[in-house]
Amino acid sequence: MIPGPRSRALIETLRRYEARGVTYVDERFPIAWERASGATVVDVDGNSYTDLTSAFGVANVGHSNAAVRAAIEEQAGKMIHGMGDLHPPEVKVRLLERLAAIAPGDLSKTYLASAGAESIEFALKTAYLRTGKAGVVAYRGAYHGLTLGALAVIGIDKFRSPFEPLVARTATFVDFPRGDADAALTELRSLLERDRSIGAVLIEPIQGRAGIMLPPPGYLRGIRALCDTFDLALIFDEIYTGFARTGTMFACEGEGVVPDIMCIGKAFAGGAPLSAAVGRPHVVDAWAPSSGEALHTSTYLGNPLACAAALATIAEIERHSLIERSRSLGGALGERLQRLRRQPGVRDVRGRGMLWGVEFGDAGFLVELVQRALRDGLILLPSGVEGNVLTIAPPLVIEENELWAAIDRLERLIGGS
Repeated sequence: MIPGPRSRALIETLRRYEARGVTYVDERFPIAWERASGATVVDVDGNSYTDLTSAFGVANVGHSNAAVRAAIEEQAGKMIHGMGDLHPPEVKVRLLERLAAIAPGDLSKTYLASAGAESIEFALKTAYLRTGKAGVVAYRGAYHGLTLGALAVIGIDKFRSPFEPLVARTATFVDFPRGDADAALTELRSLLERDRSIGAVLIEPIQGRAGIMLPPPGYLRGIRALCDTFDLALIFDEIYTGFARTGTMFACEGEGVVPDIMCIGKAFAGGAPLSAAVGRPHVVDAWAPSSGEALHTSTYLGNPLACAAALATIAEIERHSLIERSRSLGGALGERLQRLRRQPGVRDVRGRGMLWGVEFGDAGFLVELVQRALRDGLILLPSGVEGNVLTIAPPLVIEENELWAAIDRLERLIGGS
């Protein structure tokens, strides 16, 4: 039975003690995880599952990657916590140096944080300091985190509207382009000409939470040109799309576009909580040197365990050639998923690398599919503003036979068998 008795008991305890509004619970959902390795998750009742989500896009190098685990263990033997903005640990400095080497273009100055939303907030503050303008162009459907600063630029009303009186009104929302790049860029140019209070443009190179939405070719290059023309800060949210997920180390490299600030997280440290905003030196240097009291910091900035995990994660991506694997295996995955268009309930299939979305006409069907798939040993993730897009984002290290067996099961479930 899935969920099994131990999962049911643990989830009931969770319901008693966790704040409401966090974990969705009904009789068939969720399960309680006990352990995970590679692309396999085992629950507390001993049931095994293939994870087609990478646990929200985190496990690019696999769950409990051995090299990442060893790096954390070694670092824990030396030091678990440091004083990141006062007496920085050596491992933090090494990570900053490594990030400058792998980031596109001249992105080389970094602010480290713990959650993606923190990196977004640093990027917004930096853009303001650089331009002196508080206005931001953001996109409908965008997801940048749920802290108050991030809520100001989130493009999904259901997350922002309950807290509207608390949210800064600095964002101007535009549609994420789906058709002609030139037409969308013309509209954006017109907006920038009318509103000179705008100092930044914030965009996901591929929208994740909105249902794996890809901009038309040339759009990101066009935004870069507009930001140069109007002297705006261009911010890319690569929290979901970074670290080989889309067939390049970062999704923006698919079009050869370098932003002024790039926000990263999720897969950054192989499961340890770590995020960052990596910027061009002349942009990030809008911050004044610290006088001994940092204006934007946190207690766990540059946590040694997370930094060690991140260095190991980057090394694993390179050692296993996961950029190339994401590109090649992701191409085969995309071809296989396109077959789902034959199913009457499927409206669209789109993606790049190992990040794909299958759009259904009925969100209710997808909810039922996710629950039926769990009972069949698959962990799936719904997305889309309307909750009608199935995200397929397995760990990049998944064995091919495991992946195709999972897709076979998914296809049968969608077909009703």
